[in-house]
Amino acid sequence: MDPTKMPDASWPAEAVDSEAKTFSARVPALRKAPRKQKFQNLSVSDFGDANTLKSLEKASRKVERDLGAEYPLRLGGKSVTTGELLISRDPGNPSSVVGRVSRGHVAEVDRAIEAATEAQRLWARVSFVERTRVLFKAAQMFRTRRFELDAWLVREAGKTWVEADADVAEAVDFLEYYGREMLRLGVEQPLTEVSGEDNRLDYLPLGVVAVIAPWNFPVAILTGMTAAAVVTGNSVVLKPSSDTPVVAAKVVEIFEKAGLPDGVLNFLPGSGSDIGDPLVNHPGVRAICFTGSMDVGLRINELAAQTPREQFWIKRVIAELGGKNAIIVDETADLDLAAEGVVAAAFGFQGQKCSACSRLVAVEEIFDPLLERIVERSSRLRQGSTLDLGTDLGPVISESALTKILDYIELGRNEGELVLGGHRALPAGFESGYFVQPTIFTNVNSGARIAQEEIFGPVLACIRARDFDDALHIANGTQFGLTGSLYSRSRIHLERAREDFHVGSLYLNRRCTGALVGAHPFGGFNRSGTDAKAGGRDYLLLFLQGKVVSEQSGLAPDSE
Repeated sequence: MDPTKMPDASWPAEAVDSEAKTFSARVPALRKAPRKQKFQNLSVSDFGDANTLKSLEKASRKVERDLGAEYPLRLGGKSVTTGELLISRDPGNPSSVVGRVSRGHVAEVDRAIEAATEAQRLWARVSFVERTRVLFKAAQMFRTRRFELDAWLVREAGKTWVEADADVAEAVDFLEYYGREMLRLGVEQPLTEVSGEDNRLDYLPLGVVAVIAPWNFPVAILTGMTAAAVVTGNSVVLKPSSDTPVVAAKVVEIFEKAGLPDGVLNFLPGSGSDIGDPLVNHPGVRAICFTGSMDVGLRINELAAQTPREQFWIKRVIAELGGKNAIIVDETADLDLAAEGVVAAAFGFQGQKCSACSRLVAVEEIFDPLLERIVERSSRLRQGSTLDLGTDLGPVISESALTKILDYIELGRNEGELVLGGHRALPAGFESGYFVQPTIFTNVNSGARIAQEEIFGPVLACIRARDFDDALHIANGTQFGLTGSLYSRSRIHLERAREDFHVGSLYLNRRCTGALVGAHPFGGFNRSGTDAKAGGRDYLLLFLQGKVVSEQSGLAPDSE
């Protein structure tokens, strides 16, 4: 089947409807009807609870037994091996192989898009209620396998147990929230009444969506992007990060077991340099959903803007890119609260969050006592194996990430004053691993490279400001605009930040990380992305197109 054909162009509607009924029958019935209860975020597990610890131990043993297994591509519901493997390694212990995943190439891109195109024409005609049931069933399965997924994240992504569990909890939130959102969008939408007319607005899927997922939230973000695409009636070609393909395979397995029909989700791991451009360029792809670096995102946007003759649409790009996020602290702030927030936001998951605080901008009056508190708290962070519940910082994701971060630290020695860290770390008992000390530079100029470029590691640049106005000017002085935070007791300053702190997600008197689905729709300004607002009421609309049908009443019989 030609993936460049317009949807439904080559099949009679009756044939599509018949096949769609068969497709729909594969979706398992749930014990409960579609969700009517109010959405609530799933809490992070209590790791002080004895039953939780037993579950963790059991999950860890299971994952330990499964380390090193091989995982095929999944194209059109079929397992495909290519003879070439991506080797996923534990970043805290690179000699430990987490898994071996078949590596896709250009030929598999064509095959995946063909399978996705064929499946999408049927999936689009499956009731939106049935599609939501897949998400709700998947959410149930995520809960059941929660600690197993945690254990994979600890091994493959180098997350602490708390960070891993929050990752999985957010994935459940995306499934539950987007399922409810589709129930809202799938029914007849309100329109202004016009006498003598019957007007209707329906939301239709786009087609095939290429989901290009990141390694830093390889369960939550991957699940959220995929769930949004499939619940709205699209099919997906999923390219996970080459750093975390194993946990991605686990997520795909859950979607399939939850009843997602063959071909709706196609698992295509591979090197970005091999299959990234062919996937984005393919005329059969209707939209690209990407989370990752600014440079890659800008390239995707540029490639997607091209419209070859055989492509009937303008591709839609949904992009969440990087940040150079600042926390401002003014002279009225609670310095202990601010220091706690800065340390958590700068060094949580080793600073490898697009929302992480990489700049502290503090007014001169309180700069020194605040910095003293931050350095003292940061020096107490425990770095080591993420298998240990007591660990605060694990490794960074890869050797290339380690090299990049250390290069920036060397640059920082000439751009500021090093007051903490500054070296590669090898915690006690480790002979290898991609560990970097939490690093703090002070007296950094706002135009310095370590204050302007995204490092994506545990490096904090501290900048002095004359006053609040100067601090706000400094905070806004980058090409990014993702998250930001202000610690202040001044209502004037808080309200000024609401208006003039130019970021997509602003937090007042709390850290700039830790967005919750439904509560903090997430997406940035400027070169931080397309302000997609994941986890919010607008997000699913990015995967849909509205069709209005207006019929003048009284001109056709009710029945023939």
